[in-house]
Amino acid sequence: MESQSGKLWKALNRGLDICVVGLMAFLVIDVVWQVCSRYLLANPSSWTEELATFLLVWVGLLGAAVALRERAHLGINYLTAGMRPRAQHTAEVFALASTALFCVLVFIYGGTALVVRTVALNQLSPALGIHMGYVYLALPIGGLFMTGYSLRRLAACFFHVTSVDHPHR
Repeated sequence: MESQSGKLWKALNRGLDICVVGLMAFLVIDVVWQVCSRYLLANPSSWTEELATFLLVWVGLLGAAVALRERAHLGINYLTAGMRPRAQHTAEVFALASTALFCVLVFIYGGTALVVRTVALNQLSPALGIHMGYVYLALPIGGLFMTGYSLRRLAACFFHVTSVDHPHR
C-alpha cells in the first residue's frame, strides 16, 4: 500500500507534468500566433514576444525540476565511471546536497526576495501590464520542486531506495 507521502509526491509529480505540458503548449501557440501575425497578416502583435519570454521562464524552471526528478540532466559520467561504488555513492550524495543547497539559496531565498521586491515596487511588464512578481514566482516554485526532488533522492541514497521519483517507470 502506498504511503500518504507517496500519494502526495505522485500528485505533485502529475500536477507538475500537466503544468509544464500546458505551459509548453501555450508557448507554442503564442509563438505560432506571433509568426502568423507578423508575416501573414503584416500586423505583429505587441504582446506575443513578451508573453513568450515569460512562458519560457516558467517552462525552463519547472522543466528543470522535471528533468531533475527524471535524472535527465547532463552529468559528467566520465569522472565517476572509473570510481569504486562507494566513491560513486559519495559523489552522488555530494552532487545532490550541493544541488539542494544551491536551490534553497538562489531559487527559493533569492527568488522569494525578488518576488517581494517587485511586488512592493509594483513593477509591471511593459506590453502585458502584468505584475512582474508573477513571472519571478517561477524561481521559488521551481526551486521548491528541485529542492524537494534533490532531498528525496538524497534520502533514497541513505536508505537505499531505488524507485524514488520515477513515476512513469
